[in-house]
Amino acid sequence: MARAIGVFGGTFDPIHYGHLRPALDVAEALDLAEVRFIPSGHPPHRGRPVAPSALRLEMVKAAIADEPRFVLDEREIHSDAPSYSVTTLESLRRELPATPLALIVGMDAFLGLTGWHRWRELLDLAHLVVAHRPGWHLQAEGELSTLVASRQTHDPRSLQASPAGHIYLQAVTQLEISSTAIRALVAGSREVRYLMPDEVRKLIIESRCYGREAQEVQ
Repeated sequence: MARAIGVFGGTFDPIHYGHLRPALDVAEALDLAEVRFIPSGHPPHRGRPVAPSALRLEMVKAAIADEPRFVLDEREIHSDAPSYSVTTLESLRRELPATPLALIVGMDAFLGLTGWHRWRELLDLAHLVVAHRPGWHLQAEGELSTLVASRQTHDPRSLQASPAGHIYLQAVTQLEISSTAIRALVAGSREVRYLMPDEVRKLIIESRCYGREAQEVQ
């Protein structure tokens, strides 16, 4: 069986170190063959991204250029359908029927899992890797706790041994950086150096995609 592949989605509007470092932590901890960064084309639960799709792809490509395990996957951008995780995983599973897939989600996203489109089908298609803050613990009661109790594995090797079905909790480096805060800084003509790779910062400056005028259009 091929080594597991990480699946990491988001608007990446813009991508920053708060995305990149946890993805690297997970890749190393779980010995992933690669992590696919999948920018959302039409996120169903939030407003339209501020930066155009082509520019968000360019920013992700620039951000991951020096890490060979990181791969840009453009399928959601080029689809007219809403960017649901379950349909993206179905698409990947058709291409990789036997390869273990590990859907990487942050703690906040995981806590809202029961509100996701067709969420009960996710574990039929992939493992679920919850990237969380060190020391964080799930509440003892509730639907998520029941799901974790029945599906959790503490052995990362089990993610390589089957294509889907497990939940794994992985502590990662938590950087208090948000795309929303970055856009606000740019709109206020503030410096965003050291929050993202320099090549991403250059694209933001050159395109003026997060200037006050661009954000007022949203």
